[in-house]
Amino acid sequence: MYLKSLEINGFKSFGRKSTLEFKTSITSIVGPNGSGKSNVAEAFRFVLGEQSIKSMRGKRGEDLIFNGSTDAGRANRAGVKLVFDNSKKLLNIDFDEVSIERVVFRDGVNEYFINGSKVRLKDISELLAQAHIGSTGHHIISQGEADRILHSNPKERREMIEDALGIKVYQFKIEESSKKLEKTEENIKQVESLRREIAPHLRFLKKQVEKLEKARELKDELVKMAREYFKREEIYVNKTKLAIADEKNAPEGELAELDQKLLDARRMVEAGLKDKELPPEILTIESSLHSVRYQKDELMREEGRLEGELSYIKKSIEKEEKVQSEIGNKLVPLWEVETLVNDSKIFFEEGEIGGTLESLRAAFHKIRESLARFVHKHKQSDANDVLLNLKKEADGIHGKKAVLEQNLKGIKLEEEKLIKEYEEKRTEFEKAKDDTREAEKEIFKIIARQNEVRGALDRIKSREREVLFDAENLASDMRDISALAGLEVLHFNDLEIGTDLFEARTAQHDRHKHLERLKIRLEETGVVGGEDLQKEHNETEERDQFLARELVDLEQASTDLHNLIKELGERLNVEFREGVQKINNSFGKYFALMFGGGHASLKLVRPERKRKAEDELTGETEVNEEDEGIDIEVSLPHKKIKGLIMLSGGERALTSIALLFAISQVNPPPFVILDETDAALDEANSRKYGDMIENLSEHSQLIVITHNRETMSRAGILYGVTMGKDAVSKLLSISFAEAEQVAK
Repeated sequence: MYLKSLEINGFKSFGRKSTLEFKTSITSIVGPNGSGKSNVAEAFRFVLGEQSIKSMRGKRGEDLIFNGSTDAGRANRAGVKLVFDNSKKLLNIDFDEVSIERVVFRDGVNEYFINGSKVRLKDISELLAQAHIGSTGHHIISQGEADRILHSNPKERREMIEDALGIKVYQFKIEESSKKLEKTEENIKQVESLRREIAPHLRFLKKQVEKLEKARELKDELVKMAREYFKREEIYVNKTKLAIADEKNAPEGELAELDQKLLDARRMVEAGLKDKELPPEILTIESSLHSVRYQKDELMREEGRLEGELSYIKKSIEKEEKVQSEIGNKLVPLWEVETLVNDSKIFFEEGEIGGTLESLRAAFHKIRESLARFVHKHKQSDANDVLLNLKKEADGIHGKKAVLEQNLKGIKLEEEKLIKEYEEKRTEFEKAKDDTREAEKEIFKIIARQNEVRGALDRIKSREREVLFDAENLASDMRDISALAGLEVLHFNDLEIGTDLFEARTAQHDRHKHLERLKIRLEETGVVGGEDLQKEHNETEERDQFLARELVDLEQASTDLHNLIKELGERLNVEFREGVQKINNSFGKYFALMFGGGHASLKLVRPERKRKAEDELTGETEVNEEDEGIDIEVSLPHKKIKGLIMLSGGERALTSIALLFAISQVNPPPFVILDETDAALDEANSRKYGDMIENLSEHSQLIVITHNRETMSRAGILYGVTMGKDAVSKLLSISFAEAEQVAK
């Protein structure tokens, strides 16, 4: 026997201390309805760690405590103690007798004890799980729950069978490994965060060391590059101005000639129409067409003007961004930098003295705030406002240009419509005025050419504005670079630059970008204190390398935990499938015994809804073992019944009993509690049920709560539960073996 006794005190209807001793393989508990006999099964659930108050027919923890009656006062606490014979080391603890106790108080607080020592619920759950014992499942079948395994969905049914097979221990290990993995990944994030925090400073120190070594080289390179750039840019600006002046002459002269030709053509048309005036509708269309073309010309000129302004503003933005870059790299007094470094060292030493991750975090936080205040102190925001205004102005011009382009598109469509209408109306009139037709066509050609010439002239003027902007930028660059590198940079007139004066403009743009980078790098070399800087760089680099090694170790630990979780999951699934096969062997035999034939088995299934959704998305039909559930297939003899839903109440009861007994045969639990699971059986099936529990008692200790005489007759000890006027459940007992000896 594994169970020795159950002690109930203040739990539900057991207002006084009551003890049940289990000395035989089958112990039967009987009593009238309402006497409290089912509270014994709930006491087992309670002491084994059940957390669902609802499953114990209550709403709050207070409902489990004896509430008193007219003749008995209420209890302040409820306690249940279960004593095990551990001589065979059923439980993994070094005691021959183990007591597990749970106490609940009226404020809802629960306490747990193992051999009188206070423990956690987790400790009890893990201890019992190793012996295939839980608060609910296959070994505690309460009144009305015998059919639960049939009503459960496939996923819940799988969990019940896993519990019965004793593989919950793998789930505990998986959960524990998952928690360790979560903690490891959190540590990885913290180490990565620390490396990210020191990375900018480490990069800064490396650059400062390099700048100290290359300051003179940078200055020489800047002077050489700037002199060539200035020489080429001055030549480009002067030659471009002359070229643009020459380009303007041709379109301006052609535009004057076109104006005279248009005047002559219109006079010719007017002379040809003296004998016969144009119809009013044609004059109206012509007037509208003239107005539309005038509007189009104005819009095209405005478009050219906006493009010039936009080009000018873009270059202003580039110039302002360059100015801001220079401001962002301004020189700072040495004493202020030394003060910042000393403060940072003090904060870091305070964090090291603390010796914890939190103290280091606090130290880095203080260092970040000190750096932020230092930057904010030397930062200027006026240039940002200028740049913001320039960008807003550019956005405004873009908006105006978009509106203008939309209007120009509409004007062109209206012009096309008027031209088409004009040509249609003019056809009849032109029959009488053939001599003026060529002149009218010439007018349209002249007007079209005028538009082309005006557009070309606008583009030339836009280039003229651009070269003026380039000249202004050249003067600004000469001032800035001469202030940084010395006046010698302006001595470029006698510089020989070869014959490639008319190279691609992009080459000069690349030189300007290179100059800007050289300026910034040269300004950054204003840092002093080379030895201290080198020492700080070495210390910071060593700290980063240490964190890198720690990160590698944590990532390896994470990989190992992932592999362990995967291995445990695979082992759980393998043992689960093997267990299901064993259950099927016993299930079919018990089912045939209960029904006199037929067939029943368990089947692994995947949730239909999830399977369909995934198949539609991926086109795959592979089954994920973690998503599989358990379905039950039955076939009754002499009936065309293939599913659980078609079974009657009695048939469902027999099926559930057969399944529960089959589960118990595969991995027998140390004890099984049956709470009126035989209530729906008739006399014939009661005898079969009695034979089955006797067979089951060879592997597990049984506590049977019943009204069935046949079941009572199979018990070695019979406990009777009664209730008097004080509403307190009391126990009476009789041992059939002792009774037989007395009778003899």
